[in-house]
Amino acid sequence: MRMTRCVSVVSVIAPVQTPLRPPLQCRISVLIGGVIAAGALVHEASGQSTPFASAVVHYAAGSGAATGFTNPSAALGAPERFTGEGLIPGCVTPFQPAFRPDEIVSIGAGGSLTVRFAQDVTDDPRNPFGIDLLVFGNAFFTDGGAGSGVVAGLAAEGGRILVSADGLAWSTVRGVDADGLFPTLGFLDVGPYATTPGRMPSDFLRPVDPAKSFSTLAGLDYAGLLAAYDGSGGGAGIDLAWVGLDAIRYVRIDGPIASGLSPEIDAFADVAPVAPSADVDGDGTVGPADLAALLAAWGSVDALLDLDGNGTVGSGDLAAVLSAWSGA
Repeated sequence: MRMTRCVSVVSVIAPVQTPLRPPLQCRISVLIGGVIAAGALVHEASGQSTPFASAVVHYAAGSGAATGFTNPSAALGAPERFTGEGLIPGCVTPFQPAFRPDEIVSIGAGGSLTVRFAQDVTDDPRNPFGIDLLVFGNAFFTDGGAGSGVVAGLAAEGGRILVSADGLAWSTVRGVDADGLFPTLGFLDVGPYATTPGRMPSDFLRPVDPAKSFSTLAGLDYAGLLAAYDGSGGGAGIDLAWVGLDAIRYVRIDGPIASGLSPEIDAFADVAPVAPSADVDGDGTVGPADLAALLAAWGSVDALLDLDGNGTVGSGDLAAVLSAWSGA
């Protein structure tokens, strides 16, 4: 019999069964009054070269924010891979999310959290699936497999995502919830309710294919779910092209007022681009089609064909294709 982790109520967007290890299901109705002034630097993580959010700029806990979960610096740095130390230790999986007060921050209805990256998050065509930014909450799948990890429903609390280049002009990301798909996965070699860390960490800088949806994941067993994640650590994925921005440095999460739910946020990540490859068309060989694509882009600044990274498609890139030639 496992203990229930109790922080806040969740909404479920599909019919579910009571999960074997259900976190975050106890309703707490309390107004947290602390407000941090906009523009003020609240906390900055050490180190300037990091793919994760490094500074809190603003935090106001809204109605229903969970008591004890109002430290905004919990959203800085990398997402959690292992949670519950000293209480209910367990790997963070899509069925078992992070739940400690130093791992997640609760926003509350009408609340807001703004973080800053130390460097620009860019709309990079080399990023997998075109996704540039990831937001990690503590949503989780409910288990329809009596503890085996079969996706039955998604327990999530929403949250509006806004992005900005300067922290002044904001663009709303539509169609993506901050605390929703895809729940965090810490390790690739453990089960859904593992209590000891694995040896194969997931990639927190790689998104899940956004073509997948809850409906495509529903009913998958744990092996199928891992295959769908394909090495990714999860997170809600955002393509900056959706809001017409080339780069951003600030991200804001607003708690939904109408639903009364309280999103919990763990981390923010700048997606890592895929290294350029001479196999331009991705067919597994370097041949005439790749050469034709490179010649068609000659002299341009096409990032996917600038194999030597000098800013222009040219002789260095041609040499890279010819040296890797494998096609007839």
